[in-house]
Formats: sequence, structure tokens, C-alpha cells
Amino acid sequence: MKLRRNGFTMVELMVVVGIIAILSLMMLPSYLDKFTRDQIAEALPLADIAKAQISLAWSVAQSFPADNAAVGLPAADRIVGNYVSAVSVAEGAINITFGNRANGVIRGKTLTLRPAVVTDAPIVPIAWICGNASTPDKMTAFGVNKTDISPSYLPFSCR
Repeated sequence: MKLRRNGFTMVELMVVVGIIAILSLMMLPSYLDKFTRDQIAEALPLADIAKAQISLAWSVAQSFPADNAAVGLPAADRIVGNYVSAVSVAEGAINITFGNRANGVIRGKTLTLRPAVVTDAPIVPIAWICGNASTPDKMTAFGVNKTDISPSYLPFSCR
């Protein structure tokens, strides 16, 4: 009479555990990059308080404000969030400095949102250029891009 065993041997189980470990280690870097991109994306709405004021300044005077005071915003280090330690305005560009609970790879780094306009058609609304993204055709970007975050951590719209 032949004895039949149901189940797996210890070697087979260890092979499966090894394969799962290798796959999870391969996924870890992309997960960490996504986590950092999510922190940056969550910080972007903090710039909205400056965008409205900068757009108003452009529509009224066809020029961009020089700093936070010219826009009517508090000092840069007073505009903070979970992942943001400062939001400053420089010649119309909004510079978001990451800090507080931000991931270590972006802590102390800056992401710039620059206004782009059609200079001879002031009625056309401002397009905001995030980070290293290219300027739309027939538009002129203002302000200096101070983005020093690695492109792999930027959201896709900011690359």
C-alpha cells in the first residue's frame, strides 16, 4: 500500500518565501518614490493662496509682485504645512521649501511654480509651470526656477 502525502515540503515553502522577499525588495524603491511624490503633491495646494494674489496683480498692473509683502502674504516662514516649512514669492514665482515632516530626500529642497503669460494678450489667464516642466507655446515664464528636487521625486506634471 502506497502512502500519499498532501501538502508542501519545507524546501518548497522556503522557495516561495524567497521569491516573495525578492519581489517585495524590488518594489520598495518605487513605493518610496511614490510616497515622496505624494508628499509633494499634497504640498502644492498651499501655493494656491499666493496664486490668486499674483494673478490679481498681473491682471491689474501687468507686472508680478516682487515678494510676499507685495502680494499681501505673511513672511515666508509663516506659511507652513505638514511637509512645507516656507512659501515665498520672488518676482511672481512661488517657491515651496520642504521641511517639517517631509521625507529626508526632499527636506530643505525647493519646488518652484512660475507664472507663464501671453505678454501681448493680458486677458489670457496665467498658466502655472511646476518645477522643470516646459513653458507652453507662445507663453513667457517669469521668475527664476529654483527647483532642486530630483526629477524622480517630482510629480509627473512637474518634470
